[in-house]
Amino acid sequence: MVRPMAQMQQPPSTFSGLDEMPIGGKWRHGRSQRVNCDKNPYNGETLVEIPQASREDLEEAYRKAKEAQKSWGAKLPGDRSAVMRRAASIMEARREEVIDWLIREAGSTRIKASLEWDSVHSVMFEAAMLPYMVQGKILPADVPGKESRVYRHPVGVVGVISPWNWPLQLTARSLFPALAVGNAVVVKPASDTPVTGGLLLAKILEEAGLPESVLSVIVGAGSEVGDAFVTNLIPRVISFTGSTPVGRHIGRLAAEATILKRVDLELGGNSPFVVLDDADLEQTVSAAVFGKFLHQGQICMIANRFIVDDAIYDDFVGAFAERVRQLKVGDPDRPDTLIGPIINESQMEGLLQRIQEARSSGVREVVSGEPQGLVLPPHVFADVKNDQPLAKEELFGPVAPIIRAHGEEDALRLANDTTYGLSSAVFTGDMERGLRFAEQVEAGMTHVNDQPVNDLPFNPFGGEKNSGIGRFNGKWAVEAFTTDHWITMQRIPRRYPQNSEQIAGPWGGG
Repeated sequence: MVRPMAQMQQPPSTFSGLDEMPIGGKWRHGRSQRVNCDKNPYNGETLVEIPQASREDLEEAYRKAKEAQKSWGAKLPGDRSAVMRRAASIMEARREEVIDWLIREAGSTRIKASLEWDSVHSVMFEAAMLPYMVQGKILPADVPGKESRVYRHPVGVVGVISPWNWPLQLTARSLFPALAVGNAVVVKPASDTPVTGGLLLAKILEEAGLPESVLSVIVGAGSEVGDAFVTNLIPRVISFTGSTPVGRHIGRLAAEATILKRVDLELGGNSPFVVLDDADLEQTVSAAVFGKFLHQGQICMIANRFIVDDAIYDDFVGAFAERVRQLKVGDPDRPDTLIGPIINESQMEGLLQRIQEARSSGVREVVSGEPQGLVLPPHVFADVKNDQPLAKEELFGPVAPIIRAHGEEDALRLANDTTYGLSSAVFTGDMERGLRFAEQVEAGMTHVNDQPVNDLPFNPFGGEKNSGIGRFNGKWAVEAFTTDHWITMQRIPRRYPQNSEQIAGPWGGG
């Protein structure tokens, strides 16, 4: 029976039961004595209270994931691909519900939430293709009668730890590729964003037909489940996005665990936004404002410092400051708001301290404003030195330091004078000049005539130096979540050397 068109177009009812989490195939409360009180950072409203997971819950999630992975990994690539495609369709049907959660829980402006929805939707379609990119090889062998093969298999179980700033995307970009190539996954979202960082995606995948226990979400305190999440014997790969100090700790835990683990780390950044003397001022300022203040600057690859050639410096500072003063600040649900709330009190206190330190050091303050609740108006500081805290540290807020460079060579020196190396940008009127400059930047990503916030499916995302290890997306994700198994077949009896004179060429050849 065909349903009437009007009935078919009705949106689905909103997800319920988000005070529970999927652990080993069942949605239930965690066994910890702690409760996660999930609040809206803009107005303080309590969104949901979640009884948190314990070490026992974590161990159950990993154990059930290991069991479920065998049948999931054995499914035909088309079967896993179909789940990813259905998830993308569900995302489309639930677009406004997802965006609303990002606004209310993560403090995302509607602009940023819409961009994040687009990114995750693209990740789902990307993941639908990845099962067909898991390819083995037949290699030449210098031994008579030997056939040398390389089989590529899923690693088994992947642990994903995601942050609060782009919670849906920074979980999805590891979760969906890992699932697509045949792994089971356990996710630990940030405490500030348990719903958008994990529970929403679990609901979507459940609706899409993902088998039970292939995905668990652990909403738990780091002090209770954090280290155990990494050191548990079962996960073979830990994918972490977050701060460099925490990433270092995870790397140490993975190296010292009973069974060594691979880690993929996307860590902090100090992205330089370089403006050369021939840059188009209007285009550059437009990109600079977006690339600094999107999501209140709470993005790992945001423009952290502006390095501007002396020839265009004063013009840039004036035009940039004028544009910044016009930005809409406040309610993230308004369609024209660019700057909404800081995620929590701790982050706000750190930003206010840095602003006060900059003022005390005599740095020229060009744009300022007083905070309202957790909403911090944009701040712009000019004549900052590259070795001052405002330029050396990852700010993660709506604070823009501008540094004067004396020529292209000096601009490159300043750009590379950091322990970080995630994203970067350079603006110039000469694309070939921009390319030459970009090739010398010590970063995992450099964008010529575009701001540094870019993440595209099938393009390598990741950093150098203290900004991380490994790359996300496309074939790089396939490599991250699979492993090679070398198998040879000796089709004719092999002759083994009886003395050193019989050895010729590669061992055993001849």
